[in-house]
Amino acid sequence: MIRSVQIKDVPQLADLYNFYVQTSSVTFEEDLVSIPEFEQRVNEISAKYPYLVYEENGRIVGYAYAGAFRTRVAYRFACETSVYIHKDHFRKGIAYQLYDALLKALIGSEFKTAIGGITLPNESSVSLHEKFGFQKVAEFKSVGYKFNQWYDVGFWQKLL
Repeated sequence: MIRSVQIKDVPQLADLYNFYVQTSSVTFEEDLVSIPEFEQRVNEISAKYPYLVYEENGRIVGYAYAGAFRTRVAYRFACETSVYIHKDHFRKGIAYQLYDALLKALIGSEFKTAIGGITLPNESSVSLHEKFGFQKVAEFKSVGYKFNQWYDVGFWQKLL
């Protein structure tokens, strides 16, 4: 079931996200995010943007949200999209369902463009974005450093 985020979801969301912080380059955060910090992020983001969770048997197994692309006022009609799936639920179509619902929530809203930033290489994320009509618009070389390694980051854009 896909639904809007609720504050009661925060501990599960933080746990799901912190797996990526510890094990992956899909986020460049290096320190675990506390539950109070994650709750603050959820409150700030969900006040303006869609923030969806995928719940299965009472457990959050994925989430997707839109957020600010940049903070300058001229960027207010652009948003950056993100999706995270629990490590035990990869390749079940959950990311696709969440992104579909997220983009439907954005289409017809004040937002005119969605942007996905992807640490490269990441064939799964590239494929997901391109299935929804996102097009690659930029790639920055060696801009992220994590796990003693440099990473490239690509940006995919979809006009809504």
